[in-house]
Amino acid sequence: MAEQKVSIRYAQSLLDSAMEKNNLQPVFSDVELILSSLKQSSELRLVLENPVIKSETKISILFEIYKGKITEETADFLKFIVDKNREDLLPSIMEKFIQLYNEHFGLADAEVRTAFNFSDDQKSTLKAKLENIIKKKIKLNFRIDPQVIGGFIARVDDTVFDASVKHQLELLKKQFIEGGASLN
Repeated sequence: MAEQKVSIRYAQSLLDSAMEKNNLQPVFSDVELILSSLKQSSELRLVLENPVIKSETKISILFEIYKGKITEETADFLKFIVDKNREDLLPSIMEKFIQLYNEHFGLADAEVRTAFNFSDDQKSTLKAKLENIIKKKIKLNFRIDPQVIGGFIARVDDTVFDASVKHQLELLKKQFIEGGASLN
């Protein structure tokens, strides 16, 4: 829990600084790049989490990886994080930054699992309905999941919208067991 609070503080600091310098969009792109590379590279995470590796070495590794790919402000922030010995929290800080950014602009990511690819019409209809429900602009991220059978399961923040065939069948089974369903 303490790590979450620390991550939020650092993320808020980066967000405030980027907004103050009118550099928010480039910093957001940098954060997405850094988070993506941290998720994809277990070696990079292990290097950053290793207390034996000196801070100077970690900084030079990060600067070499992101040289010419991130803004000077983001590079300075990475150096600051390593100097404060918080590099183990870097993935969490980057995730919290994206959450704060999304909250600031009234945006939300929706993870949508479907049994098959949705058509463009289905995607736009789903997007409009979810935006109407949660009152935020939605970015849909689709993933094919054969376990869904049909329909979809959408997760927006902590809310799950389960409109899958599997879920509907479970509800129907529950009604039959409780004696609430009728066959006519």
